[in-house]
Amino acid sequence: MTRTRYDHDRAGIAALLAGEPGYRVEQVWEGLHRQDRDPAEITTLPTALRARLEDTLVPGLREVSRVVADGGATTKWLWELHDGARIETVLMHYPDRATVCVSTQAGCAMACSFCATGQAGFDRQLGVGEIVEQVVRARRAAARRVSNVVFMGMGEPLANFDAVWAAVRRIHDDLGIGARHLTLSTVGLVPGIRRLAAEDLPVSLAVSLHAADDALRDRLVPVNRRYPLAELMDGCRDYVARTGRRLSFEWAMISGVNDRFEDAERLAALARPLRAHVNLIPLNPTPGYAVIGSSAKRVRAFRHALVRHGVTTTIRDTRGADVAAACGQLRGNA
Repeated sequence: MTRTRYDHDRAGIAALLAGEPGYRVEQVWEGLHRQDRDPAEITTLPTALRARLEDTLVPGLREVSRVVADGGATTKWLWELHDGARIETVLMHYPDRATVCVSTQAGCAMACSFCATGQAGFDRQLGVGEIVEQVVRARRAAARRVSNVVFMGMGEPLANFDAVWAAVRRIHDDLGIGARHLTLSTVGLVPGIRRLAAEDLPVSLAVSLHAADDALRDRLVPVNRRYPLAELMDGCRDYVARTGRRLSFEWAMISGVNDRFEDAERLAALARPLRAHVNLIPLNPTPGYAVIGSSAKRVRAFRHALVRHGVTTTIRDTRGADVAAACGQLRGNA
């Protein structure tokens, strides 16, 4: 496998710097991770060493395109990887924070019917460096400090657990973004949820639920046939009990499919015992799913029903839909 710039750990950097003074390792590491610099920009290094590292520590992401939406508040990158695979990353500016949404796979094998990534199919897993570099590249472009990272781009993070968790550690330990500002999403891979519950960093977990009965969820989220709701809720209870962290349920609002009041009642029955927070996401259009999203009026009524049942609920601010940068729209196409 081709090793790119952020695939190297400290030992790997030390091997590249064999024969150099020991302190050079920390200079390079700090330059790459704290200062978000290319090797040629690490001015504490001699010129000849900078040039050598620029040739050796090659980037893992090549920018294919960059589009801006929401008056400059949202930026989406299309990257090409060393083998030609393509992924997307989204940077979102809010009044109180800046968030980068990263991909963890090229494509996705979960085949959720309403998601553009799932419609496109699975290509391959991303490596640690390819995940970390997305955050670094977004920070370089941001006009302010990036405070949050959400693993909600292309792919199912818990299906690439080892690389994702190694990237989480790097983002936390070396990029300096706190664990409580890191959120992993999953469509419901129960073994991954249990592994996450056993880890030592208090990251947040968001479960893409979208249906609160097995028959409907089997249609919308096919992995439910393997890990049905009873098993998923058991995994969620274990996560909450072991971590003490707040759990979130993501719910894409699909007109006439999962926006009925009986859906709200079923969702509340799952969320309330776990004290889970529900994020309602108006469905974003994708080429392979003809059903439209719920109206704004229906979304508000659904939220009111959940609140009435004692569930804290937020209507997600949709960003970048006009440039296919919103939830469920990432596809890896120019």
